[in-house]
Amino acid sequence: MVWVGVLSGFGTDSFQHVSKFGLDYPLIVHFHAVAFVGWLVLFTTQVLLIRSERKDIHRKLGIAGAGLATIMIFLGPATALIVDARAYELTGKTPEFLAVQFADILAFATLTGAGLLLRGRSPSHKRLLLLGLMYISDAGFARFLNPILVAPLGPTFLGGIGTLYLSSDVLMLGLGAYDLVTRRKLYPAYVIGLTWALVLQLTAFSLLSNPGWKAFTMHLIGH
Repeated sequence: MVWVGVLSGFGTDSFQHVSKFGLDYPLIVHFHAVAFVGWLVLFTTQVLLIRSERKDIHRKLGIAGAGLATIMIFLGPATALIVDARAYELTGKTPEFLAVQFADILAFATLTGAGLLLRGRSPSHKRLLLLGLMYISDAGFARFLNPILVAPLGPTFLGGIGTLYLSSDVLMLGLGAYDLVTRRKLYPAYVIGLTWALVLQLTAFSLLSNPGWKAFTMHLIGH
């Protein structure tokens, strides 16, 4: 489902952009795409390795994964700042959406970081890494599937926050539902991670309409 969200969202968005403007993306966007799609490929590979009982290779690739995650944590905000600054210069679009972009990378950093630190505790390790992946899948879902699904809600609170987070939240809640059905319990790491994710989402969404945040983001892009 994460692959569906990423390919449908970014595929549609990229096609529309290239059709209108060509390949005029800043260079950092290409590095960003390689790093984040690389993470999804690596994550998928790691899951398949565990399912095929190749834990030895899984552990070795985990070292590369930690390095890639670190790169993503710095690359994500840098890309957001450059792209939003460029958008403001070209169209006058103000950069308050940085709230969502920064919250995404903060969620990824904390959930993934905690999952890597707890790699010796398999239940916590798996669930925290999954939450980190599911959270940042919002960037793909929000570009295509979410707006279609929440369209009947119109310009309401649920419609607005659903456009950003509906599908990724369904995945995160689905992870807990799976545990309830198969394990008859929720793991503490999952509960804490999910709560943290929802707090970040609500905070980011509330900042979108905050004048002080808007002024701060203008300062961040040099205006």
